Amino acid sequence: MKILFTGGSSFTGYWFIQKLVSSGHDVTAIFTRESSRAYAPERFKRIEGLEKIAKSHFGIKFGDPEFVELLKEGEFDVLCHHAAEVSNYKNPDFDIAEAIKSNTKNIYQVFEALAATDCKLVVTGSVFEEINKVQDNLPQKHYSGYGLSKSMSYELFLYYAKLFEVRIGKFVISNPFGAFEEKRFLNYLITGWIKGETRSVNTPLYIRDNIHVELLADYYAYFIERMATSKDSTITFAPTGYIETQGEFAARVATEMRSRLNKDCIVANNDQTDFSEPLSLFNHDRVIEIEESFDAKKAWDDLAKFYTD
Repeated sequence: MKILFTGGSSFTGYWFIQKLVSSGHDVTAIFTRESSRAYAPERFKRIEGLEKIAKSHFGIKFGDPEFVELLKEGEFDVLCHHAAEVSNYKNPDFDIAEAIKSNTKNIYQVFEALAATDCKLVVTGSVFEEINKVQDNLPQKHYSGYGLSKSMSYELFLYYAKLFEVRIGKFVISNPFGAFEEKRFLNYLITGWIKGETRSVNTPLYIRDNIHVELLADYYAYFIERMATSKDSTITFAPTGYIETQGEFAARVATEMRSRLNKDCIVANNDQTDFSEPLSLFNHDRVIEIEESFDAKKAWDDLAKFYTD
């Protein structure tokens, strides 16, 4: 299939495009800045890898006139809208309205192009969007402005998909981890252990859904290919990985890294005092054939090699 992809500079976007190309698909990626050199080091490394395997267009944002023109002329089978506004996404003053505007820029013109070329749309969702789908006793539907912006953006996509009779899919991600990730929890753990340090977990009681990014990418390619054959107007897929507390996940990573790094990999769980997020957030979809074919040992090996290199 011919695929137009937004958000390829992100951690998950990098892995999704890698998997789509290795599965035989023709991917065109757009990047918002003028060149790969304009990005921070982590994103530059990812884009540098993608430029070798996918067609790349720089200085284009979702909804720009150039984007709509590319969509009209490219004869794409699927538009993968993986990009989203995430600036200051953890802050309480996150600009929800501006994020929705950015995520859905010129949405009418985009759907005109999708309908004219019979191109399907896949939007990336987040497990942080509708938190009470896991805990029914929660009084609120969203706990963050970012989650609300993602949900409202998707509602707009659904509205126009029905209006223009465009088939739409939603791929919901939880907590992916792996090589080329930003410097967050996993990076904190492994870089500390390499230096011989004990690593603390401040929120060991949170139940989260951590998934190998390679497995998530396998699921993504599966979903895109399913979109090609599905006759349903709307489908959603929310793949799951290791559902466990963050304390248990840190212990899992330590067990896998200990022999690979030849380090003690000590974890200390602190008494959790921050409960500002929902206690449990996880996905629910599995495909046994994909799980069974996934080589978790190789994924752990590759992760250790990435950090030791």
